[in-house]
Amino acid sequence: MIENMIFHIDVNSAFLSWEAVRRLEYGEKTDLRDIPSIVGGDIKKRRGIVLAKSISAKKFGIKTGETIYSALKKCPFLTIVPPNHDFYQKASACFIDYLRARLPLVEQYSIDECFADVTSDKNITENPIHAADDLRKEISNKLGFTVNIGISENKLLAKMASEFEKPDKTHTLFKDEIKYKMWPLPIEELFMVGRKTAVELRQCGITTIGQLANYNKDALIRRFKYARGTMLYEYANGIDHSAVISNMPLPKSIGNSTTIASDIASEEDAFLVLLSLCETVGARLRKKNLVGSTISVSIKTNNFKYYSKQIKIPYATYITNAIYQYAKSIFSTIWNGEKIRHIGVSISDLNEDITRQNSFFDNNEWEKYTKMDNAIDNLRDIYGKDIIKRAGFLETNLSHMTGNKQDGNETGLRSHL
Repeated sequence: MIENMIFHIDVNSAFLSWEAVRRLEYGEKTDLRDIPSIVGGDIKKRRGIVLAKSISAKKFGIKTGETIYSALKKCPFLTIVPPNHDFYQKASACFIDYLRARLPLVEQYSIDECFADVTSDKNITENPIHAADDLRKEISNKLGFTVNIGISENKLLAKMASEFEKPDKTHTLFKDEIKYKMWPLPIEELFMVGRKTAVELRQCGITTIGQLANYNKDALIRRFKYARGTMLYEYANGIDHSAVISNMPLPKSIGNSTTIASDIASEEDAFLVLLSLCETVGARLRKKNLVGSTISVSIKTNNFKYYSKQIKIPYATYITNAIYQYAKSIFSTIWNGEKIRHIGVSISDLNEDITRQNSFFDNNEWEKYTKMDNAIDNLRDIYGKDIIKRAGFLETNLSHMTGNKQDGNETGLRSHL
């Protein structure tokens, strides 16, 4: 049984792909990816290096990192596009944000690649190849460029898998596949084996990853010192204990608010709106694996008076019902009976350590509520947010997730490119 499920997601020819999407958005007819083209250097000065290349350019033997002068000798009619690093940083941020909205835990590894620990998402782990294929298609359709996705039990093997045949492919490299998928590869293909290390290994008679995996570990340590020799031996055997760690700055708060179509005059109606807002806040927290310990409620009356209050709660949580109970209590202390046109709920003091979450209820009811919330989240992820709703909303015209009739529209990454 596989304990962990890790994706490595790598943009194919990132700089060139992002440049191509941007130019097509501005009306250019030729797709840089369909012709011999590169990003890098200065065509007038014939200097600099190749930063990214198209598939067509690769067929001429052009390699990333070689000089522009050398590339032009191989393909005199090569299209050269100067780099736009500010734009690539923005495109990268949008790409990573897009993945973080869809996958449980994402660690950005470089400007164009990331790891995702999807172990907690049963919808993915039940059929990871199908899920990865769907994600690739979604990225291609909505964002305009392609990615490779490698799947395995650890980060090393997932990254190795994503380097197999390109572009726009899904590959697996599970531990039982190492011998026939990874070991036959040249030693240079192993992650962290650079040109100098490869030369040293070949001097030892090691030409493939498999030979390194079966080499005497003590001999490697004597030749390459303890840390480096151990790393080479373990990587060749598919051993990697590093965890996927979110390197995204935590948001200051997660909240939701709504302007009500008709002014609210009763506590019962206000509580329904609060519940719908807490539904969304709780779901967003769980999606990001975050808990919070400060809850805020704000209201605006129909004559534009504004009231708000926040309280520090005993334990951090992402349980919808816990957030709702505290939100109701806060609301009751700030509402004086005036008609309400706007309500907001937010939770702050966020933390990734969900083990901090403890009982808000007697008899460990928090565990029951956590399981219920997760089951509801899974159903809504699969069948849409309207597949299940609380009974209190059945006889109302309120949205059970927004507190009103209106829903927000998601903005795709293309609009940022």
